[in-house]
Amino acid sequence: MTSDIPGDAPSAPSAAVPSPAAGADTAGLLPWETVDALWRWLEREQPVGGREGLLLRVLKLSEEVGEVAEAVIGATGQNPRKGTTHTWDDVGAELCDVALTALVALRTLTPEPGRVFAHHLARVADRSLTTDS
Repeated sequence: MTSDIPGDAPSAPSAAVPSPAAGADTAGLLPWETVDALWRWLEREQPVGGREGLLLRVLKLSEEVGEVAEAVIGATGQNPRKGTTHTWDDVGAELCDVALTALVALRTLTPEPGRVFAHHLARVADRSLTTDS
């Protein structure tokens, strides 16, 4: 029986991909190895799995984008009641959270997020960066 839920079938653990322990330094891991390690951690720790877990993981992107908006409003002091509450470094950190959340969601959909992302990036670059002469 096959599942129609992307990422529902566990991927085989790779001996080449370390699984960092809680609090471990992941600075030496390649970005996709870190994404995979975070995905494995979320798979182990998520309170809700299956289709609902997948939808919640994708919905998490909206929460993170909202935090970017909050940081921009705070960095520009647009809320007169609160004033300036954030820095542009905070905005950058929140943007990183959006990107990371998206990459982990992509890993949930496919065991090959690096290949899928590289293919999509090449398509976008091809249509956006080519010049008509």
